Amino acid sequence: MHYPTIGVPRKADGKVNMSAPAPRMADGKPDFSGIWTTGEPNMPRPGGLSSPKEVSSPRQPQNPSDNPGDQSNIRASRQMANIGIDLPGGLPYQPWLVPIVKKRTDNLAIDDPHIRCLPDNFIRAYGMPHLLKFVHTPNLLVMLNELNAGYRQVFTDARPLPEDPTPSWQGYSSAKWSGDTLVVDTIGLRDDTWIDWNGSVVTEAAKVREQIRRPDFGHLEVQVTVDDPKAYTKPWTVTLNQRIVVDTELIDEICLENEQSLQHLK
Repeated sequence: MHYPTIGVPRKADGKVNMSAPAPRMADGKPDFSGIWTTGEPNMPRPGGLSSPKEVSSPRQPQNPSDNPGDQSNIRASRQMANIGIDLPGGLPYQPWLVPIVKKRTDNLAIDDPHIRCLPDNFIRAYGMPHLLKFVHTPNLLVMLNELNAGYRQVFTDARPLPEDPTPSWQGYSSAKWSGDTLVVDTIGLRDDTWIDWNGSVVTEAAKVREQIRRPDFGHLEVQVTVDDPKAYTKPWTVTLNQRIVVDTELIDEICLENEQSLQHLK
């Protein structure tokens, strides 16, 4: 857990130099490898876990370190509860989805796939208080989610997406470089896949584009555009920034193992 991560630029006091240059692969492209957590403003620390909106990581101590790369600074983002919180007017829901989201927001959402220990898709995972490990090679970007040992593959050889994909939790992703930005297109997500605690969703009609940049050592900028005419009246875009975490590793966090939360949410 506390084994020093190799190749981390540090300041004189030992803290991670978050603004150091981003590492690059042999082909000169930015290397996104590393362990990441949300870099967005944190949710307020709750006094207790009385609702699914009040979530923190089991790693989180009472007094987090002021070192931005330290593993004790893992929190849930505001966008975890409401992914459209920074959009003027909020997400542009289709009329049929408005009452569904309102009901899910007003009540403890025990039908939430996350609460029921089902996988989180990548859009939602960017804001959760769990670690994501990126393993980056010239032709493949693998994203490992420590929660439920989830994984996602992004093929970076610009291969064509399937014409009639079998819907899946993470969809099918193909990417290409535009300068130092990796442009990832994803289709084939499951219907009614939740993307925040409020119960906002994407459907099988969704086309998702991520534009991922690593401007420096310590940060990823992930701009996500969702084009889903079944669920939304127009495409919308949010930025789900990530922050590196060092000197740690993924920990088994299998939701169904000794799960005792759902009974308290009914």
